[in-house]
Amino acid sequence: MKKYTQINDIKNLQELIKEAILLKMNPYEYAHLGKHKTLVMLFFNASLRTRLSTEKAARNLGMNVSILNVNDAWNIEFEDGGIMNTNSTEHIKEAAKVISQYADVIAVRAFPSLTDKAKDQSEYVLRSFEKYATVPIINMESATAHPLQALTDAITISELADKPRPKVVLSWAPHPKALPQAVANSFVEMMQMMEVDFSITHPEGYELDEAITKNTPINHKQTEALKDADFVYVKNWSNFKDYGKILNQDPNWMMTEAKLGKAKFMHCLPVRRNVVVEDAVLDGDNSLVIKQANNRTFAAQVVLKHILEGL
Repeated sequence: MKKYTQINDIKNLQELIKEAILLKMNPYEYAHLGKHKTLVMLFFNASLRTRLSTEKAARNLGMNVSILNVNDAWNIEFEDGGIMNTNSTEHIKEAAKVISQYADVIAVRAFPSLTDKAKDQSEYVLRSFEKYATVPIINMESATAHPLQALTDAITISELADKPRPKVVLSWAPHPKALPQAVANSFVEMMQMMEVDFSITHPEGYELDEAITKNTPINHKQTEALKDADFVYVKNWSNFKDYGKILNQDPNWMMTEAKLGKAKFMHCLPVRRNVVVEDAVLDGDNSLVIKQANNRTFAAQVVLKHILEGL
């Protein structure tokens, strides 16, 4: 693996999942791989699980870790030919090359603006690091994708499925803030690669990018979509066509015990209780959110392991 910025960087998903599960049994087995190697983690946006799990994964592999909250340090210019006479103090051309001298792997987290669709879709932050850095890049969530979370979700479903082809449903939920499509996008792409019966349910008008959903079934009737589900993944996302807007906050889309039934509940966290999902679901036996969060370490670790093996 030369990098991990998108789902299709995975060559053999089932083998990667098996390897991640084995790492959970002996997380320090490959600590020699990262000896004298450094992971630099760059955060343009805040993080809890991604930051801590990726750092732990790197240290399990024997790596040194440096963490920088980029926007607290200095403003980077990404536009080629830009006249830097305002707030930007350094261009990505120099920044990426300099950081590459300090790092063996660079991990980047940069959210979308949710105001400029074309700019967000261009993934200009992530792509600029890929273009100018001289070391492998890992995507810790970008404007349109969260491949580490999606790998985590694939590991979790593979571990806990009790049938060869489980029914998995991605359900939209209400939220008071406009949220990105990144987690939903990557989850859709990951489920398309797995042996699952997968569908999406959301209110009309909340369609994701058709280039991502492709032929995945979409049902605007949530209760109908959830019938006989084995795993229900709940996530809010803002409008994609009327970009970044909140057009629906219908509380009836909140996940409840009655809707969930016997299905296992999944969410990437953080989650707003009694808005996105009721307490009874999160605190119930069918909630997988803590197990998912634990698997974040091993998703990051198996990716780092493959990258280190290729250095």
